[in-house]
Formats: sequence, structure tokens, C-alpha cells
Amino acid sequence: MTDAAEVVVVGGGPAGASAAYYLAMAGHDVLVVEKATFPRDKICGDGLTPRAVAELIRMGVDTTGWARNTGLRTYGGGHCVEVPWPELASMPNYGLAAPRETFDDVLIEKAKEAGARLEEGVTVTGPIRHERTGRVIGVTAKAGPGREPREYRAPFIIDAGGVSARLATTVGRQKAMNRPMGVAYRTYFQSPQAEDSMMESHLELWEGKPGASDLMPGYGWIFAVGDGLVNVGLGSLSSNAQPSGLDYRAMFANWMANVPAEWGFTEENQVGKLRGAALPMAFNRKPHYADGLLLVGDAGGMVSPFNGEGIAYALQSGRMAADSIGQALARPTVSSMDAAVSEYPRMIRDELGGYYSLGRIFATLIERPEIMHLCVKYGLPRPTLMRFVMKLLSDCYDRTGGDWMDRTIAALAKAVPKA
Repeated sequence: MTDAAEVVVVGGGPAGASAAYYLAMAGHDVLVVEKATFPRDKICGDGLTPRAVAELIRMGVDTTGWARNTGLRTYGGGHCVEVPWPELASMPNYGLAAPRETFDDVLIEKAKEAGARLEEGVTVTGPIRHERTGRVIGVTAKAGPGREPREYRAPFIIDAGGVSARLATTVGRQKAMNRPMGVAYRTYFQSPQAEDSMMESHLELWEGKPGASDLMPGYGWIFAVGDGLVNVGLGSLSSNAQPSGLDYRAMFANWMANVPAEWGFTEENQVGKLRGAALPMAFNRKPHYADGLLLVGDAGGMVSPFNGEGIAYALQSGRMAADSIGQALARPTVSSMDAAVSEYPRMIRDELGGYYSLGRIFATLIERPEIMHLCVKYGLPRPTLMRFVMKLLSDCYDRTGGDWMDRTIAALAKAVPKA
């Protein structure tokens, strides 16, 4: 069986839903194929920075009832510093949080309301390529109770399949081993911490009592997601994609054994298992467009090396991909269509390339716990420095205009070679 559309999107997560929404809003026939069935859970991504919230506002997503946070509380070096989200022209001064099971379902429903078609339970097995040119003109798949073979064809295919990017990998777009890679593990707890309006970041993780034991690599976080739940997790950052060899479950157990009892992070209060995922960073898979196939979100390595944020860039890349495809579909020839879509990798690189390059430098510096300890010990007590660092790490700065901090970050991002 064969189905045809103007655009086929492989993956219905935030990047795929964003692309589908904007394409459908422009009147295009867009088909999303998703291997799971909504609602379905994903690991990490529950916390939304103001940059991600700005993208949700563009889409008109109803976030009523979602947990709202007002800033970041950071622990480290014996210090605790609270920094509110900055007042900016380009994004709101608050973040949000919602479990991915809820978040992804809301986004794909938004795309469907705009006119996008969705087929669930579809496992894409490979690309369909034009015999002469090699252009990707569709995908093969298995779907339905009997896993019948299917084909989906379109002038443009979007790989929104996440970190595995199986479609992109099949056509030869391998990840770059010299780009940063993060790993994150998280679970949920019923906890009094769910009443806190600040996201927490723990920049030092100790095997035992803080200051009296060995410092573990990585960082931790705690934030409310609603209904009395908090997302609690830890992650590590490496300047390359080689396996870290860390035992994250043991690290998490050591951390939980030493948190204050009043937080309620006990086995009885835990909701769901501890689960982990890789975070592909700094454009670790390219090209983002070639031969009819576009990469968006995690499939294109669009996770920040500074903080592991991927949702904002998934939504943004979906929007930009949709815009360039819309321009292309109005062109009369394949070559002119390709010229239009070639704007997409240039747009995303101009927007994020310099910032991600700064993140690669950051990753190289702080992947060693002893360097992180020195930065935390001498940096956290300085409020002005911490406000600057928070803007940099969270990508909460105005690209044009803004205060001296915004202008400094923007200048640094322009000065370095783009990722």
C-alpha cells in the first residue's frame, strides 16, 4: 500500500509536530508517521525554558494548568544562588513544565487541528530513493496489526526521529564523534518540592556527605511538573561522543542517599523507574538538508551543550524547516525547490551555530569535576556574574538589542566559527 503527501514527517515528537503544524497551517498536505501510539512517554524534556515557551506561544498552545517556574536556584561550592528568568523582548520571563506524555500529545493534537494527518504504530524501515538521482522520495514502513509493508512518498521527507535518526543514518549521515554528547537519567517523586516555583540545579554531586566525600562527575536537577510530582535527575557532559563509562544508576542512588529527608525522595514516593537517554549536541549530525531529506531536532544534533536543552530547538527547527519547504513547494522544478530548502540549514546555522560553538568550548572546560568545582566555588557568590552565566547557559538572551549582557553573548556567538 502506498500513501502520498507533499511532506512526510517521520516522528511525531516536538520537532515533527512543530514542522507538521506550520506546514498544515500553510495549507500543505503533511503526513506524520509515528512508531508509537499517543499518548506516549519520552525520557527527559519535561522542563521548558523561556525560549521553548516562546515557541509554544507562536503555535498558540494552551498551557493552562502546566507548572510554571520563575527562575533557577543553583547549589554548589557551599553556596545557593537564586536568579529569576530575565526580562527580555524575544521571550517571556517564565518557564513551564509538563510530563512528556502530556506535552507531546498536546503538540501532535495541535498539528492535527491545523490539518496534519497522523498515522500511529508505523515503523519506518528505510528510505525510498530515486533510481537515477538518489534523492529521497519516500520511506518504506511496516504498519497495522499484521505489520503490513507500506510506502509513504512525498517531494520532501523530514527525519524527526530523535537521537537515533535511523533514516538519516541509513542514507549515510553519521554522527560526528568530535561533538559533545550528554547523558541524562530521570525519575519522578511525590514531594513537597512540587510547591517550589524555582527550578533547581545542583552543580556538584557527592558520593557521600557534601564536602566530605568524593565529587562525582555531572550535575543534578529538581523541578515541579504538576500534580505534586517533581522531576529529579542527573546528567553528564562529554566533549565528544565516546562512551563515558559512568554508572548513572549508582550515581543517582548515592545522590538520593544524601539529600535532605524533608524532600521526600524515598523509594515509597518514587513514581516510575529511573530512565536514561543520550543527548546529541551541537549539530552532531549533518547535513541538515540534502537530496530531499531534512533533519530537525535531536535527529540533527540540536541540543545545547550548555544545559542539555533540546525542546526549544526542536520546535524552532521544525518551524524553520516548514518555512523553507513551503517556499520550495511553490517552485516549478526540483532544482529550484532544492535551492529554496537549502535556506533551512543556513537559517538554523546562523541562528544557533555560534552559540553551539561556545557550548563546545564550555563542554571541554567543565567535563572535569575539579574544574567545575573551582568555577562553582568562586563564581556562584558573584550575583552579576551569575546573572550573565544564567543567560548564557539557558540561551535566554535577546539576539539583537537587549542589555550589555545580551550584547556581549551575541558578540561572542558571532566571533567564533559556527558549528
